[in-house]
Amino acid sequence: MNSTAPLDVGDHQHATFPDGLDLECGVHLPSLDVAYRTYGQLSPKRDNAIVICHAFTGDQYVAETHPQTGKPGWWARMVGPGRPIDTDRFFIICMNVLGGCMGSTGPRSLKPACAEGKVERWGTDFPPITIRDMVRAQYKLVRSLGIERLFAVVGGSMGGMQVLEWAVTYPHMMLAAMPIATAPFHSAQNIAFNEVGRQAIFADPDWYGGRYWEHNVVPARGLAVARMMAHITYLSEEALTRKFGRRVRQEPKDAQAPEASLAMFGDVFEVESYLRYQGSAFVRRFDANSYLTITRAMDWFDLAAEHDGELPAAFAGTPVRFCVVSFSSDWLFPTSSSRYLVRALNQAAANVSFVEIETDKGHDAFLLDEPDFDRTVRGFLCGVADHAGLA
Repeated sequence: MNSTAPLDVGDHQHATFPDGLDLECGVHLPSLDVAYRTYGQLSPKRDNAIVICHAFTGDQYVAETHPQTGKPGWWARMVGPGRPIDTDRFFIICMNVLGGCMGSTGPRSLKPACAEGKVERWGTDFPPITIRDMVRAQYKLVRSLGIERLFAVVGGSMGGMQVLEWAVTYPHMMLAAMPIATAPFHSAQNIAFNEVGRQAIFADPDWYGGRYWEHNVVPARGLAVARMMAHITYLSEEALTRKFGRRVRQEPKDAQAPEASLAMFGDVFEVESYLRYQGSAFVRRFDANSYLTITRAMDWFDLAAEHDGELPAAFAGTPVRFCVVSFSSDWLFPTSSSRYLVRALNQAAANVSFVEIETDKGHDAFLLDEPDFDRTVRGFLCGVADHAGLA
């Protein structure tokens, strides 16, 4: 895979906060941009807003054509008129996370002030952030829209971590929470997977100490390998077998391609071709330094850390109504992690329901066609709305 020029982040709908943001690491960001998209109409009482938190490699384009890839929004099947998250009833807000590369402040952003007017990107100088920092940036955007209380916060995977952080940091700011395919802390196995991805980026000859844009390149091969490895964890063995098995496909011979020596008679397994496509597509829309920044934020996530390891204490007295969802074949965030979370919520006397969806689609099931999951989302949100008297 050849290196390509640095991605163009383009123009995005965003809000700028000149007062910046105090990060948990002790650094003050002197200015903060939050890129976002909204869908539906905010009610006169401003009581129907739902924040959707995106997963690691997602962004704010949840329900519309993506401006870079031309593909449908990552949750277009779930969000829209008459859909499980119904924009005829709810006002949806989705924000690119702090540290991201689709318009929110992150490593690709320009530093607010540089000596002698020099234009310089943050790059690896971007300070370490946490999931809580992401949520606090989102909170600023929500309040700037004149919303004093959210109807719900919903998200899967890393988005589910944000949902849990919202519920812990701003429990009186929301009526309901739906953490999906997630956990209250990142496991040692998941931290290990993230580290392999980071090391692949560091090993790329186009890494240049994280200042690759100065050389008009990106560490494409390392970033692609990181994406390929991570993508495997989003699937299940059953899904890979059903979709690809051991089938091979004929590919054009290219003597210059590094993988040419690995293919027998020009053939490659279909699963190999699929992963290469995923890696190639990823480097055209994601920034390597954002990859590093966000994976570290996920690794440090642990809701019980401030409570001497006692997770129920994090939810003590919470007024939030929870619906926790897991998927039976998800081995990245297994059902056992969701059950651990549910037990802690029960011990905190929280209002919580729990659903495990039977599927062989793995962690990515929340992004795919799963009728039982659709019914769960629709049922929970409509049930809470009806109970709250939401029109």
